Amino acid sequence: MDRREAIKRVSVLLGGVAFVGGSSLMTACAGDRPPAADTTKAAVAPAPIGEFSVADQQFLDEVADTILPTTAKSPGAKAAATGPFMAVMVTDTYTPEDQKVFRAGMTALDEACKAKHGASFMQATAEQRTALLTELDAEQHAFMKTKKPEEPTHYFRMMKELSLLGFFTSEIGYNKAMRYKETPGKYEPCLPYVKGETSWASHA
Repeated sequence: MDRREAIKRVSVLLGGVAFVGGSSLMTACAGDRPPAADTTKAAVAPAPIGEFSVADQQFLDEVADTILPTTAKSPGAKAAATGPFMAVMVTDTYTPEDQKVFRAGMTALDEACKAKHGASFMQATAEQRTALLTELDAEQHAFMKTKKPEEPTHYFRMMKELSLLGFFTSEIGYNKAMRYKETPGKYEPCLPYVKGETSWASHA
């Protein structure tokens, strides 16, 4: 599945929410920017991606994994190498201004964790991380309601969207968090829903 189709499908999965930058992600899919890296290779052999060091990618992995943790049914976002994916997407598709917001947001998130819990995000417990990101999520929701067109998007909204995009378009997201069948049976317009069942993944 190419990036353009992935963005469309995950947007539908999230209820049609527009991704950060509006058309910037879609435009970048057909742009002339050289690709930053391949997340598959990054997962096998960690390496810097654009301005994101290996430590930066590990940090983003932990942020994404706090948003989408491991459950009894599925591994979390870190297992899907969502951190390197986020680094690639920011490097390849974000405008320079949005890249600055995202990078500054990583520092702001870590500083907020130190102020709230007396520990960096990487040193914080799972409970402390969840508490912090819950507050930041509420903060970005409030910010986005009053955001003016000329104002940059809240950094945590960027992180959350890329976490969801990276996870739900990964092999783990498709086969573990959702159900995927390459060759479906006959067309069934209506199927009974059993509480607790995972949703079907879209086809590539």
